[in-house]
Amino acid sequence: MQEFVAENLEYYGETQGVLPERLDAFGEQYREQGYLTREQLYDVAYESSTRSAYHVESNPEARCREVTANVLTVDGDFSKIQLITGLSGFKAPTASCVLAALDPERHAVVDTRVWASLDRLDYLDGRKESFDAADYVTMIEPIRAIAADTDYTAAEVGYALFAYDDKVREGTLH
Repeated sequence: MQEFVAENLEYYGETQGVLPERLDAFGEQYREQGYLTREQLYDVAYESSTRSAYHVESNPEARCREVTANVLTVDGDFSKIQLITGLSGFKAPTASCVLAALDPERHAVVDTRVWASLDRLDYLDGRKESFDAADYVTMIEPIRAIAADTDYTAAEVGYALFAYDDKVREGTLH
């Protein structure tokens, strides 16, 4: 798997995936402040899904700060992702960007491509087009297993899985 991740991480730059450098910057702000503002959340959402990012603006500023501060205090992947998906504009894939920014060692950006790659590699069974908090937990477990078997973070494994699907998929995404 080491070679698989390395090869696909190299290819990731040719995809239209979230820019790791941008997520790293958001994560640094998040850790320094202890929360994210509505504007910062909008920027994260825009990186992930330009079409639906405008929904973030309907969240009250205080709620954005409260929810993202609370994410830092709860244990459990399900609870963390569920909290973020309580904000407008954050379904599980976009919420995963917040977690990956906060802690790239343990979290990854997930979406249809990542699920499909995990399916192709026999970590999951079947395809999915939409995700909830439980699906995030289902995906993050094999991602962490791959990370533990390689010299890569969970976030890097997620990027590699995204790139792999981009490279091998025939036809359209949906």
